[in-house]
Amino acid sequence: MAAVENVSGSGGAGPLDLRLWVRLLGCARIIEKQLRRNFQEQFDTTLPRFDVMAALDRAPDGLNMGALSRALLVSNGNVTSIVRQLQEQGSVVARPDPGDGRSAIAALTPVGKAHFAELARAHHQWVRAALAEFPPNRQEQLLTLLGELRRSLSGGE
Repeated sequence: MAAVENVSGSGGAGPLDLRLWVRLLGCARIIEKQLRRNFQEQFDTTLPRFDVMAALDRAPDGLNMGALSRALLVSNGNVTSIVRQLQEQGSVVARPDPGDGRSAIAALTPVGKAHFAELARAHHQWVRAALAEFPPNRQEQLLTLLGELRRSLSGGE
């Protein structure tokens, strides 16, 4: 994370918008680092694999690779590699996309659904533990503010 230059003239660590951005990124990175470590140590898996499984869990009929990469904001190549790994462990099946012969539709297998349920329970416990010192009423306030920020960033969508 790059340091923010003091350009505000008020003795702060930089302009408010940059300080906010750095703080948001820093908080996300702290939790993400913990999640990555926990997934590796406790399940011998990765956060990107969990993310792919989560997206597929929300789409019971499966997703084609393009939709999956858009949902995760990553390249098709990254998604294809992760889907291939999940196929090798029996968690995902890929079938030809009838609407696009060049693509495949990935879906969780019954084994994948059971494994994802276990991962999701652990993920929730880890996030809860990470936020345990931040009171629930403050979490609600922050959630509301971040919702407003997200709407302003996406043009009200």
